[in-house]
Formats: sequence, structure tokens, C-alpha cells
Amino acid sequence: MKLSQLLENVKHSGFTRDVEVLDVTQDSRQVKEGSLFVCIAGANFDGRAVAEEMLEKGAAAVVSDYDLGLFNQIIVENTRLAYSLICANFFGNPAKKLKLIGLTGTNGKTTTTFLVKQILENSGKRVGLIGTVQNMIGSEAYPAKFTTPEPYELQKLFAQMVEADCEYCVMEVSSQALAQGRVAGLEFEIGAFTNLTQDHLDYHKTWENYFNSKRILFEHCKTAVTNADDKYGFEIVKELPCKVVSYAINTNSADYVAKNVQFKASGVEYQLVGELIGKVNCPIPGRFSVYNSLCAATIALTLGISFDSVLTAISKSNGVKGRIEVVPTPGKNFTAIIDYAHSPDGLENIISSLREIAPKRVVTLFGCGGDRDRTKRPLMGKIAAELSDFCIVTSDNPRSENPSSIIEDILEGMEGVSTPYTVVENRKDAIRWAIQNAQEQDIILLAGKGHETYQILPTGTIHFDEREAVAEILAEEK
Repeated sequence: MKLSQLLENVKHSGFTRDVEVLDVTQDSRQVKEGSLFVCIAGANFDGRAVAEEMLEKGAAAVVSDYDLGLFNQIIVENTRLAYSLICANFFGNPAKKLKLIGLTGTNGKTTTTFLVKQILENSGKRVGLIGTVQNMIGSEAYPAKFTTPEPYELQKLFAQMVEADCEYCVMEVSSQALAQGRVAGLEFEIGAFTNLTQDHLDYHKTWENYFNSKRILFEHCKTAVTNADDKYGFEIVKELPCKVVSYAINTNSADYVAKNVQFKASGVEYQLVGELIGKVNCPIPGRFSVYNSLCAATIALTLGISFDSVLTAISKSNGVKGRIEVVPTPGKNFTAIIDYAHSPDGLENIISSLREIAPKRVVTLFGCGGDRDRTKRPLMGKIAAELSDFCIVTSDNPRSENPSSIIEDILEGMEGVSTPYTVVENRKDAIRWAIQNAQEQDIILLAGKGHETYQILPTGTIHFDEREAVAEILAEEK
């Protein structure tokens, strides 16, 4: 592809020669003969520092946000935004051939995207999915590195979806992706908002930055579907030109309302009240499952899917790996549940939901991630202690931090709360302790890891799957 084609709709200067470009990358390690190298300044590496070296290596041209004094340089105002537009051009702007449905919010994105995909497929649509657990093209699943991929991988996925005759793409849109311009240039059929609570302040630094990053999605959607029960539900779409459709449990003024909600161990039931009224049976337990299924239903109904098809599809949902996932414990009289809850609000939601269905104790095993927002550690400790009957404080993904230091931060929040707890730093040993000390009809919540099958330690990344850990520990007892 000619360089001029790649730069369509990209404001730039400094372009002198219309060379042939064979590939596009922001990764200096991927540069080869004929590559276009986009210089992005990251937290640990500044691509501008190696721009001249990349040209010597054979790059067709480099893109920078200021004049590097080099031949074959393109100067743009923002290299992250330019990279997204260039990648879209490189793959032929495939997103324009898809109906994009983007979901943002602190919690609920993953489950809701899966529910939307299942509803659309139940109506005969061909659907792609992009998110935290995995990416999907129809029924084919692919590993996901980020919640929202970097622009090159994202546009490649769109292109593959178009090739596979997908009509829709349902995707999680993270605050980091929005802040970094990974979805720049995309127009969403629907942008949906789940909720907003503290998370990712290690990256965004301030609450205002976090909120404004989320808001970007709704500046680029035709219709916003928003949670009227969340205090930011209407604030996030305030004074924007998109149409707004709302859903809620606690207010009757929303477009779609869940009424007569019943919580059961097998799931949730409620009356969905909109233009029509129907009974929703969602086989995923917990109060947040009402919000997730209600958001998914509102999205689907807004897209024109029939009311009956929506209700039927939700009732057949299989849930999502790592989201209130029941782990087999054959022959035992307690229940083990894995959930990805790793923020204060996420932990509060899952424990509160389990309390509504727990016959006896809720035992919460949890930790906090290293190299992330430290301020949420005592908050999570306080929430777990106040809502659980017993806590097991352990390690999550400590990354480069000392696990014991993270645990000390958590324990600060548990001071003054009478709930008993124990500390077992090694996560597998902590799970072993939970199983060996379980009481009849306990619900043991393994919070924080969810779908992950690894653990990031100061010494490196190891394989760690909590499902396997539970099975191995139970096998040891036989």
C-alpha cells in the first residue's frame, strides 16, 4: 500500500516521497524492510529515540509528533491517534462494514458483551466479540492480551470478522484504550455504560481523567444505552448529540426497568418492563446479573431484536468463564466460586450477591494486584471484612512488589472490623486452607483471578489456574 493511502484522513506534514509500505507497527522489534514505524512515547520506551535506527533498518518512513530532522518522516499532532487511523487504512477500514457495539464501565462489561453476542446469535446474526476473556469470530475463540487490543491487532480482528461475514462486533472498551486513542476513528452503533467506581487510578491519576476517558465512547456513538441507577449514568452522556436509552432497577423513569426481582441460587428472575412486559430468567446468580442482563436486553431491543428472542436467549445463557463460575467440588458439602472481582465495587457486588443466596457462611479469599492503584487495597480489605463471614487474605498478581507489603496495605482496611481472618501468602496454599477448613454449606469465593490461568510474581509469570488448583487439592485428600 502506498504511504499516501495510509495517511488518508490523517492530518500531517513533512511527507516527501510516496513510498510503498509493506507493514505498519509501533513496535521497534517488529520493524522490517518496508515498514512504517510510528514513534509512540510509552511509560518505559520512547519510539522517537530509535526513529533514525528504524530508517537504517529499512523502515519506509517514520511518524513522529515533532520534527526529528530525518528524511522520510511524517509529523502528526498525536502519534497514538494517527496510529489508529493508519492501521484502519492499512486493513481497508473494516469497521465501517460492521455494526459496532461498545461497552464501557468499571464492572459488568465482560458478562454483558457475552450476553449481547448470545442474544444476537439467537436471532440468526453473525457476531464477533472483543474483550477481556477472549476474542471471538463467530464460534472461533482467540486469546486476548488486552481488554481492548492495540490498534493493529484491533483492526486485524475487524478485518477477519468482515471476511467471516460478521454483521456485528460487540466489544469491551477500556478506559485506557479510550485515553490512548486505540478506538480513534471508530463510530459505534451503540455505546453502553454499565457503572463507574474506583479503578485504574494508577494509570489515570485522577477521577476526572478516568471519567472523561469513559465519556469519549459516547462522543462517537449513535445511541447511548446507560444505567439510570448509577449516579454517572446520565452525566456521562450530558450535552452529547447521541440518542439516549436508559435501563434501571431502582427508578421507574428509565426506558427499561427490572421489577419484582427474585434472587435464587440458580440465577435471577424479574419482569422486564418497557414497551412490552416479559419475564426474564437469567441463569447467572447475583444482583449484578440483573444489571448485566438488563443492559444486554436494552441493547438488543434498541437494535430491533424481538422481545421474545431477547428473553429466550438470556434464559439459555451459559455465563462467562471466571464470572461467578462454580467450580466442581465432587463429594463436598460446600460450594467454590471463582470471580474476577478485583476492584472495591466489584468485590462488594459479588459478596453482596452471594450473601443473598448463601445458606450459611460466605468465605472470601482475595488479594490485590501489585504495581497498581494502592489506594484501593484497604478499601477492598474493609469491604471483604464487613461483608464476609470469614476472610483469607492472600496474593493476587504481585508483579514486581513484595506480596507481604500488598497484604499489609489490605489489612489496614480490616482494622476495627470483627470478622475473623487469616493470612496465607501463597495463593494455592490459601485455597488449600479454605478447602480444609470449610464448613458445611459454606460458599468459598475465590476473588480476583477469574478467567486468568497465570500468576505474575516478582520472579516471573507462572501457570496458575484456580480450577486446577481446587481439583488437585481435592485429589490430595483422597
